[in-house]
Amino acid sequence: MGYFDQFENEDVRALVEEFPLAWVCGGPVDAMEASLLPLIGEYDADGRLVALIGHLRRANPLYRALGEDGRATILFKGPDAYVSPEHAGLRNWGPTWNYAQVKIGADIVFDDALTEMSLNVLVAAMETGRPAPWDSAELGDRYHTMLKHIIGFRATVTRLSGVFKLGQDERDEILASILGSLPDAETVAWMRRFNRHRIP
Repeated sequence: MGYFDQFENEDVRALVEEFPLAWVCGGPVDAMEASLLPLIGEYDADGRLVALIGHLRRANPLYRALGEDGRATILFKGPDAYVSPEHAGLRNWGPTWNYAQVKIGADIVFDDALTEMSLNVLVAAMETGRPAPWDSAELGDRYHTMLKHIIGFRATVTRLSGVFKLGQDERDEILASILGSLPDAETVAWMRRFNRHRIP
């Protein structure tokens, strides 16, 4: 394994929770569709991602495509930033791009019984911690009208791979220079996460 494909279950969970809007791609090869959808993870006792809960509009072409063939590829993109030789503090250093990504193969099953639950878990995840968390009951009768136009689903994970290119291959002094000068706070935080054993 290389520097960038070594990660733990908690790294996947952190990326999915911090960047929940993912590309969901699938359907028959001759009619493949893709759509950005917010997804919430389900984890086993070891913290391994086992499924993703989501919903989409019934009018979304992806609904029909995945109804014909439920195999999907789900792409989560985490933080990313261009890293210049200026950040490394060396003019003879080649520029690069740091990023984090997780690619998931999944089998998607749509289920009316999941629709309201998928909304509840998404709202809970997004509203928790806000001074005045919003609740779907505030929509009144409109809520049940809206429910008719969407469908919930569970995407069972069949395979998972990730690339976390976050400076693990840099010499200590170059890593320190990048961490001290890169203006992208999200990428810096993830670089620190993946190099924490090297940072004093």
